[in-house]
Amino acid sequence: MLPAIASPPIALRHRGRLAAVLQASVLASAVMVFGACRSNSGAYEAFNQADCLPAITLIDQNGRDVTLSSLKGKPVVVDFIYTSCPGPCLLLTQKMARIAARLASRIGSGFTMVSITVDPEHDGPDQMAKYMKAQEIETKGWFFLTGPPANIDRVLTDFQLRRQRDPDGSVEHISGVFILGPDGHELREYDGELVKATTVISDLQHVLASRQGKTS
Repeated sequence: MLPAIASPPIALRHRGRLAAVLQASVLASAVMVFGACRSNSGAYEAFNQADCLPAITLIDQNGRDVTLSSLKGKPVVVDFIYTSCPGPCLLLTQKMARIAARLASRIGSGFTMVSITVDPEHDGPDQMAKYMKAQEIETKGWFFLTGPPANIDRVLTDFQLRRQRDPDGSVEHISGVFILGPDGHELREYDGELVKATTVISDLQHVLASRQGKTS
């Protein structure tokens, strides 16, 4: 069983939970309110009760259709990026890559990783494949997904997130990272800017060990 961690502070749910860059004053207030009950590790108990792996079809980096519900049956680690992101998405992808490297023997067979673009108007399969190549990601079991904007928006709604463009046309990045159970429901969520890869790895190892115990 995963260790108990406080639910995300409301401040971290600005524009749809973990979705926007926090203003320093808001973050400071959140730390003051919640600092007594948890450290600011960026790891939180699941709050969303929705099925986050519905029968919505997206497109992977190879141009193949992937229906999210087809990923059920194993835990899934999900994050949101876009390929022209100037920095935060690269750092998040690097954390995800450390998770994949540490659990290389289990990815694909024991769990799946999914990175979904929040800029589908510009991120087609070719852009996603180029992004993976630039980040030296060749891991099987890790999907980089795009698709029609309406489908991306439906997925974000299930995660209680939304994408937004600034007046200059840039896309606000979403820092949320999620571990979903085999049924598509959240087991844990994280602020990807704060959480350490080792924290996600530890939690995922607990999930995988628990599943192995149930099937042995």
